[in-house]
Amino acid sequence: MIVEEKELDNQNSEDINSAKVSSEEAGSEAENAPEEAEAGEDNAADDDKKEKKKSVFAKDKKSNKLQEKVDELEDRVKRQMAEFDNFRKRSEKEKSAMFETGAKSVIEKILPVVDNFERGLAGLSEEDMSTPFAEGMSMVYKQLIAELEKLEVKPIEAVGCEFDPELHNAVMQVASEEYESGIVAQELQKGYTYRDSVVRHSMVAVVE
Repeated sequence: MIVEEKELDNQNSEDINSAKVSSEEAGSEAENAPEEAEAGEDNAADDDKKEKKKSVFAKDKKSNKLQEKVDELEDRVKRQMAEFDNFRKRSEKEKSAMFETGAKSVIEKILPVVDNFERGLAGLSEEDMSTPFAEGMSMVYKQLIAELEKLEVKPIEAVGCEFDPELHNAVMQVASEEYESGIVAQELQKGYTYRDSVVRHSMVAVVE
């Protein structure tokens, strides 16, 4: 009986110890549960931050590509506008040059008509100048000269001026008591300028 009681006591002691261990393990698990939950929440938060960073990075990368494309298009448009502006200026310059060439060509053909008017009027006497025909010729001549002046066609000054090869064409040399050497003493054919260019040089005689 004594042996059985001892065995029973030992069994009870083991059961108690086992219950204590189970209780301690349960308590430990209960204590660790909040920590594990917090760790899980921290990991989820970290993952969420990483996803947000990836999303922001992807948006920034896409935005940079779009900006590069916009800059490229703007540069292309600026280049095309500059090329068009250069083309417009070049076209206007060529158009102006063509107009100048055409105008000078027409003026050159009109100048002989002016010369004939001047020769005809110069050959008339004072009595002839008073006739209706001479007066009409004189009026037509003055009208022609006025229109040429409106087109900026002007006669070149010659007699009494220093010889200028840019304006005058010396065809002969003469002696003169009135003018010094190198001065134009006589104008054989009147010259004209159109704006800043010479249409026809003056044909002159220069003092030797």
